[in-house]
Amino acid sequence: MSVGNCVLYIKGEQCVEVKKRDVTLGDILTMECTQSQILPKLKTMKFLKIPDAGCHRYVISILSIIELIHKDFPNLQVQNVGVPDMIVVYEEQKSHQPVVQGCKIAFVALLSFVGAAFAIMTFNNDSGTPKLFAEIYELIMGKPQKGFGVLELSYSIGLVVGIIIFFNHFGKRKLTVDPTPIEVEMRLYENDIQTTVISDYSRKGQDIDVD
Repeated sequence: MSVGNCVLYIKGEQCVEVKKRDVTLGDILTMECTQSQILPKLKTMKFLKIPDAGCHRYVISILSIIELIHKDFPNLQVQNVGVPDMIVVYEEQKSHQPVVQGCKIAFVALLSFVGAAFAIMTFNNDSGTPKLFAEIYELIMGKPQKGFGVLELSYSIGLVVGIIIFFNHFGKRKLTVDPTPIEVEMRLYENDIQTTVISDYSRKGQDIDVD
């Protein structure tokens, strides 16, 4: 098939998870071409055969993919608008177990609750918050405080409201369209992992060449 002065634009994400062992270009790339009739063949081009056992992770250079494309379309101009190196991950699909999943969620929720409560109580004790409230109460009211009062109640309510506003999340609902601080930190963490994986593979010379 003659491609003439066709230009193929390809875009790949830094990390792509595949669910089948015979991986094609269409599984990991978004492609657009000025000659659309060649896209079906490009998308079905096989470049990676994942072994039968276990989970696998590969670092793919975009230059290897361009080389593969040029084997069938030597005159095709390829423009990469995505990342220069990408991670392809394959994990064996496990059966969904609602009971086990529910137990994991409950354990993480309990651990987070206990950890947060311990951190707040430790901070309050270190900063002397109960003593400070007692002194403020005595200064304003002119007599010692007996038990818990309006200051402790206001502080507790304000603490809960502040946490909800800061994390931008209440139950399954978000207060605004902005990502939550946890989502931002998780994305930064994922980006750091992907960058480290690509750097380690590059240093070890383990980038794979597609067939």
